[in-house]
Amino acid sequence: MQFTRLGSSGLKVSRICIGCMSFGNSQPWMLEKEDAKKIVDKAIDAGINFFDTANRYSAGRSEEIVGELLEGRREDVVIATKVALPVGEGPNDHGLSRAHILQQIRKSLKRLRTDYVDLYQTHRWDYETPIEETLSTLNMLVRDGKTRYIGASSMWAWQLFKAMSKCEALGFEKFVTMQNHYNLVYREEEREMIPLCKELGLKILPWSPLARGFLTGKYKEGAVPQTARYKSDQYLAERYFRSSDFRVVERVSQVAKEKGVSNAQVALAWLLSKDYVCAPIVGMTKPEHVDEALSAMTLRLNSDEIHLLEEVYEPHPVAGHQ
Repeated sequence: MQFTRLGSSGLKVSRICIGCMSFGNSQPWMLEKEDAKKIVDKAIDAGINFFDTANRYSAGRSEEIVGELLEGRREDVVIATKVALPVGEGPNDHGLSRAHILQQIRKSLKRLRTDYVDLYQTHRWDYETPIEETLSTLNMLVRDGKTRYIGASSMWAWQLFKAMSKCEALGFEKFVTMQNHYNLVYREEEREMIPLCKELGLKILPWSPLARGFLTGKYKEGAVPQTARYKSDQYLAERYFRSSDFRVVERVSQVAKEKGVSNAQVALAWLLSKDYVCAPIVGMTKPEHVDEALSAMTLRLNSDEIHLLEEVYEPHPVAGHQ
């Protein structure tokens, strides 16, 4: 297993992170505990120690499953979760206020069956709560041992810079990672966010590294997909499926065929080739997906192959910040 530092922290994590959004029961393609266990056990046996979830996923069921499956091996794993997105209909059931954060960390810890999380992440920017209130609360959570580190997810570069500047000025704990939307068919983060993270010393935790399965080549241009994921995931068709996106998939398939590997391995290897990437967050629904991700860690792409994969990309509307 290959390990790396969790962003600017000293904590070591596997170069592959298991994305646990697929654990739960809110969509037909998701997994309940029995099937999720096969993935988690295989990942841990292979040396993967990094698991990412959120309080919102399947209304907390994802955290429950993670907690149940990792119980008894807590000291050997790194658990990341998030807070901010709505978890109810009430006026205080979302955001990054002190009230909401303190309520949600308590609930997350209970579901995860642990006294602390390793990485607690702001799931989006809160335009209503003063950033000082959010940061002071997160700083308190680190001080109280409820989280080891803090991270951010899906915001504009100016927002991250504002938050980090406030942390510096107030002597608060700083974000160590940025979890953002980043893959071969969505590279808008290369314009401002990734250069800023490199300057500040943060590492990237790409979410949707396979573009919700789009990069695997399972979808064909002009054909209406019939998969359960496509029918139930509103963001899949909204964010991808442009003609230029299919051109990227064609290049991924070309490289994969030449190397005798899968599209997924090539797409993950491309991310792992970037020195600013800590660990792609790979959502999995089958045990064999673990093997595929592991193989990507040893797949090397040369400069010509990387150029071939990147050159047909066309700009996208920004997606995933709101």
